[in-house]
Amino acid sequence: MCAAALIRLPLSLPCAVAGVLLLGGCGTGVPGAGAGSSTPPVCGPGSVTPGASDGAGTSDGAGTSGDAGTSGVSGGAGPTAGPDPVASAPAAGGGVTVLGTGRAGRPCAVYEAAGEPARDLTYAVTLAFLSETGRVLTEVEDTVRVAPGRTARRTVTADGLPPDATGGTRVRLLRVRSFPTAESPSRSGPCPRSGVRVYADEGDAAMGLRVVGLHLENCGTRPYPLHGYPRVEIHDEDHDRVEDVTPLRGGDAVAGGTGAEGPPEPLVLRPGGRARSALVWRNTVEAGAGAPVNAPYARVWAKSGAAPVTVIPELDLGTTGRLAVGPWKTDARS
Repeated sequence: MCAAALIRLPLSLPCAVAGVLLLGGCGTGVPGAGAGSSTPPVCGPGSVTPGASDGAGTSDGAGTSGDAGTSGVSGGAGPTAGPDPVASAPAAGGGVTVLGTGRAGRPCAVYEAAGEPARDLTYAVTLAFLSETGRVLTEVEDTVRVAPGRTARRTVTADGLPPDATGGTRVRLLRVRSFPTAESPSRSGPCPRSGVRVYADEGDAAMGLRVVGLHLENCGTRPYPLHGYPRVEIHDEDHDRVEDVTPLRGGDAVAGGTGAEGPPEPLVLRPGGRARSALVWRNTVEAGAGAPVNAPYARVWAKSGAAPVTVIPELDLGTTGRLAVGPWKTDARS
């Protein structure tokens, strides 16, 4: 990721999706112009062809969800100037818009992410490239930082397509997530000012049991003491705190054998040392037990006084209302 690691469980895709676009022709993928530019989006030498949406839906945005905007512009083989937006995911003060698609040996798509007036945000955008029959060929995850009041334009290409992926290809905007750039998780790159990296892994799901690892690495130059449990708050698609769910201590509060059980132990991580915790929950839905809880975001404080980091475990708690947090333990990779 450019600014943060995108964390997504290998679970079922969300039902809410935005419009689907037809591919035209383009060259090699390069980023396009920023806010206020009249330059048409390109994947290289040649303009991207805007597509006609073949279905309306919604996609989660940074603060609100809403119907995807569509424009009935038919695709063509030749270049076009200033294509209309054909799919968008509304957000509070901004949003994500797919401007068009093309081909550079591989299918490609151009989108814009609009920022909010007074917030520095990072968007995590997931696009699916589909065959002409609607079969998902591959998903592309992209992350872009957008400064307050600015717009960022990005080009993504479809890698790892199956050998039989021939003919026209379409793209679908699956999901848009966002978080304050200051709370970005970090797997690699420059060490954060805090001296530690905190991030979540892709998790594991089996028979309705979900386990997502929380990881901490001391990338600084001083020992980092750690004891107890990370503090966790869960937030919904609108970034509001979910007050009805209070995280429980110890993974065995939900299920045993996940590695997130047992008492906490005092740790002192030397530079390069690692620790691991975990989020544990079930997605069980029982009739008459109330509305299921779905909350994409978790704000994590490694310990008291630490700065928060926002991760995206895509929590689907069902009607259980239970989320367990494991104690910090030394990571076996240390």
